[in-house]
Amino acid sequence: MAMLKRPTLTQWIVFAMVAGTALGALYPDAGAAPGAFTATALQPLSTVFLRMIKLLIVPMIFSTLVVGIAGHGDDMKRVGRLALRSIIYFEIVTTLALAVGLLAVNLVKPGVGVDIATASAAQGSELAANKITIASVLEHVVPQSFAEAAAKNEVLQVVFFAVIFGIALARVPGESRTRMVQFCESLSETMFKFTGIVMAFAPIGIGAAIAVTVGKSGLGVLKNLALLVLTLYGALVVFVLFVLVPVALIAKVPLKRFVAVVREPWLIAFSTASSEAALPRAMEVMEQFGVPRRIVAFVMPTGYSFNLDGSTLYLAVASIFVAQAAGIDMPIGTQLVMMLTLMLTSKGVAAVPRASLVILSGALATFGLPLTGVAVILGVDAIMDMARTSINLVGNCLATVVMARWEGEFEQVTPALSAELAADGKS
Repeated sequence: MAMLKRPTLTQWIVFAMVAGTALGALYPDAGAAPGAFTATALQPLSTVFLRMIKLLIVPMIFSTLVVGIAGHGDDMKRVGRLALRSIIYFEIVTTLALAVGLLAVNLVKPGVGVDIATASAAQGSELAANKITIASVLEHVVPQSFAEAAAKNEVLQVVFFAVIFGIALARVPGESRTRMVQFCESLSETMFKFTGIVMAFAPIGIGAAIAVTVGKSGLGVLKNLALLVLTLYGALVVFVLFVLVPVALIAKVPLKRFVAVVREPWLIAFSTASSEAALPRAMEVMEQFGVPRRIVAFVMPTGYSFNLDGSTLYLAVASIFVAQAAGIDMPIGTQLVMMLTLMLTSKGVAAVPRASLVILSGALATFGLPLTGVAVILGVDAIMDMARTSINLVGNCLATVVMARWEGEFEQVTPALSAELAADGKS
């Protein structure tokens, strides 16, 4: 009888990923007759899903963050303490991610024997022209207009505005503050219900996204530069096992339940290669898991700009890969300087399209490495993007729990989530 039970959303997503892969392989773009059906025709379904997700982001982040700050009244020390602790945690974990990536690429040497002479430098040069500096990151943090930041879904800028707005609201006396906080609380509750409605469409949108990717590139995209892809995936596994798991154990995070609640947003992040697509659901399940809303609202969006574990590890692997492919011997001292540069320039650019490639191109130009390496990596970047994005998601979910533990505010799993997990396990 268990088989007759209604499938869970996670099961539907897995089924959609398999179906999307099959559709992409059966109806590829390559060799299709003019006017014939190809998997890329499903692109609108994927686009609609991602647009619905983007509808959620600004009102959800703004409302939850304002409530989290202004709800404490004049206790700004509490907010400042959380910010300082979050930054310390982010820097430690991302540095470890760089170290794991650097170690992996030097041990495996995936770039040795790869010919980058035939690759076109045009794409690499274009990305390098958008070189990101610390100054540009600082300027990017502060929005010229909240409406502009909201329209472009600039998460870090929305966070900046919401923090200042929340601090200002906390200083407003009496009824005015109460009414505004109540409004934001109502908006936050509504957006979490909104998330549930949008997630019902997730299997269709995710299946379409996978079909389009496979239809455009073919299954052969999994074979090109296989050693580079395997090095990244292996390094990410090592990072999870030897960094994130020990952190979870030190913080006394209930691992079995954590894996259960993170599974669904992880699948969304992996299949769409989009942090934005998984953000609303990740915030929702972390709150259900027992992390206070004020911590979820602050740590999760901030982490999407400053705690990019998967992306920073990828940058370490990709940059040294290019040096190896070009036959350039980089001393360990130079590699460490490059890692420091990557660590600084990778902060606050999550909203930039292909941010990792932009940062990589800038680093290659700075250290005199050939930009043709970027053109080579682009061939398999979609596959690597899925992995690094999903690890970014897991790292940020874990960060919210660690901060809740550090603040002494981690609660037991809510009854609603316990029932949901029980039903999921039986189905």
